[in-house]
This record gives sequence, C-alpha cells and structure tokens, in this order.
Amino acid sequence: MIEVAGPSESTMGHFQNDLCASMWFTYLLVYLHNVLGFQSTYAGVLLLIGQIADGLCTPLVGYESDKTLTGICGKRKSWHLLGTVSVIISFPFIFNPCLACTDSSPQWAQIVYFSPFIIIFQFGWALVTRESERVELTAYRYAFTVVANITVFTVAWLLFRFQTPHSISPTITDNVGPVDIPLFRDLALIMLGLGALFSLVFHVGTKEGTLASERENLLITPAPSQDAPPRTVFQWKNWLKEPSFYQMAFLYMCTRLIVNLSQTYISIFITDSLMLPKNFIAIIPLVMYLSGFVCSLVMKPISKLVGIYITYLFGLVLVFVFGIWVYVAKHMGADSIYGAAVLLGAGTATILVMSLSMTATLIGDQTQSGAFVYGSMSFTDKVANVPHFSRPSCCPDCVWFYRDVMAVVTGGVAIAAAICLFTIMTWPIRIRRN
Repeated sequence: MIEVAGPSESTMGHFQNDLCASMWFTYLLVYLHNVLGFQSTYAGVLLLIGQIADGLCTPLVGYESDKTLTGICGKRKSWHLLGTVSVIISFPFIFNPCLACTDSSPQWAQIVYFSPFIIIFQFGWALVTRESERVELTAYRYAFTVVANITVFTVAWLLFRFQTPHSISPTITDNVGPVDIPLFRDLALIMLGLGALFSLVFHVGTKEGTLASERENLLITPAPSQDAPPRTVFQWKNWLKEPSFYQMAFLYMCTRLIVNLSQTYISIFITDSLMLPKNFIAIIPLVMYLSGFVCSLVMKPISKLVGIYITYLFGLVLVFVFGIWVYVAKHMGADSIYGAAVLLGAGTATILVMSLSMTATLIGDQTQSGAFVYGSMSFTDKVANVPHFSRPSCCPDCVWFYRDVMAVVTGGVAIAAAICLFTIMTWPIRIRRN
C-alpha cells in the first residue's frame, strides 16, 4: 500500500497508463486499418495479441506484486517503475510505421515487427495499473482517468485542426489515411512525455510504508482482543472458493466488455459507418468523456441515496438506450451522434465506477491479496474480448458491422450484466468462509 498525502498523488502514478490506454483503445484499430492500410484480419490479430498478453500478465503481476517483499524503492513502487520504463520504450513504436519495412513488405512481416512492442507495452501496462485503491479513492481515480482521456482527445483535435495539410485535396483532409501518420506519431509522443512527467512526480512525491508491507506477509493478523478469534488473511487460493468472487468476475467482465468495445470501435464506427469527417474521432470521444466526468462528480451522492446496485442499473439503462438509438437510427448524422455519445459516456462511467466499488467491497480489509482479485477480474474481460478483437470486421464492404458491435453487442452484454446484478442483489457480495 503506497502511503501518500492525498488521493491526487496516488492517481498521478496512473496518469501515463491512462493516456496510453486511451490511445490504444480509441485509435489503434483506426490507425492500423485506415492509416497503415492493414487488412481487418491483421489489425484484429494485433489487437488480439495485445489482449492475450495483457490477460496473461495482469493476474501474474498481481500475484507477484502481492507476495514480493521489497524492491529498489519499495514493493509497489519498484513494480511501477519497471512498468513505466517498459511503456516508454515500447509505446512510440506502436504508433509509428514499421522502420524495417518497405512498401512491398507483406503485412504478416509487420505483425512480427509490431508484436514484441505490443507485448512489452502490455507487460508494462499491467505493472503500472493499480486499480486496487480503497473505496473512497474509486470515484476520484476514475475522474483522473477521464481527465487523461480528455487530454488525449483535446490534443488530437488540435492536431487534426492545425497539423492536417490543407494543401492536399479535401477528400484526404476529411478522411483518415496515410497522410495522418505524422499526426498519430506526434500524438503518441506528446502523451508519452506528459505521462512520464506525471510518473516522475509520483515517484518523487510518494513513499511506501514498510510496516504495511510487513503486516501483509502474515498469514494470521492479531485479533483486536485476546478473547476474539484470530482473523484469517486470504491468500489467492482462498478467493477461488468464494461464490461472490465469481459473481463479481462476471459482472466486471461485462462492464469492461461494454467500456472497451465501445471505446475501441467508436472511432472506426464514425469513419467507416457514419462517414463523418476525421475530426469527429477526436470530438465524439471527447464528448463521451466529458459526460462521463460530469457523471463521476454526481454519482457518489446518488449512490449514497439509492445504493450502488441501483446506480449501476441506471448506468446499464443508459447504455441500452444508446444501443437502441444507434441501431434504429441507421443514418445517424453529425447532430444525432452528440446525444448518443452523451448517453454512452455517462452510462459507461457509471457502471465502471460502481463495479470497481463493488469489487472493493468484496475485498474489504483483505487488501494483501487485492491485486490478485483485481488481476483476475481484468483477466476475465481480456478473455471475453478475444472473439470480438480477433475479427474486427466481417468483410471490407460490411460497414454496418461496426454499428452492430456498438448497438447489438453492447446492448446484449448490458442485459447479461443486469441479470448478474440481480443475482448479486439477491445474494449480496460478502466473504462467506471464516
């Protein structure tokens, strides 16, 4: 557990991760497919490699960081530093064309080139990601994540506005293509530099408590009184015997599916299905996260008033209404997409924060194995994402495939999440074994 003066210092350690994650989910597919000219299958393979690498690294890193005794600058901070370095040395190469390739190089060769950088990036991503903060930091943590996304999309809009070569034909100006290679490269470098600055502030301005680390190594913690029985501290294998662990794993998987799929496909849905100008791939995600930011500010008092479960259900309703709107309005224009983006942004923000709060409730005071729990939750969503990312489009002419992903898939997952939520409301989240 990293001891800090306030929640702002803790969230600074995540800022680089949030910036890079925003670019990865929102722009990688459109960058590979529209800018570099990758076939849909090959673009999906690279996304799939990233998901598999992240899915394998996240629980392993969570388990190792829970049991590691010390490090160069403390247990958690040592892992964080290694992850930061891994991201810095790999991320610039992902949003840059293959340096060793020519115009005649086959696309499978470029997959071989990009794969190691993606794996290293996902490894560093898993090391830096520390979602297992205490409950009171969850809403603050998400608000800071939204700020990172807003930063990415604002800078992207500025680059689209001022860096696009206006001397070229209007067709190229209004559509994402190879001419935008310098734009995405500069965006990646700007975000990486800004994130590295915040990581430096995090490492300089925080210290890691040694007493907490020593207590985490105990299998039995002292009881408050001599008459009370000792409290058993959970190890990773104890969680596998808890029904609530699997309930939350499924709910978190559904939540992340909705968030990740909508964020990954929104840009290519805008460019390939709605045929809107390319500056909309910065404007619409910005609208989504602005609405999510506003929602994150008001959801805490609302959840106290009506409860976490009802608040989560309200977020699902917003996502479901978005899916119906997108599916019915087959020719959605520039005006309609703004309203849909507000619904999606508010809905995904609500369900994400509430699912993290429910997971923190499940963990309770068993923080010594919290990283394993969050890593396992993350692993489930990576596995569930595999079928969707392995084949991001059915054929070159199926432009409405992306609409179906945004509407049908997210709406269907929202229904599955609602069913799981009702089981949790019937059998509340708690540790049932003593």
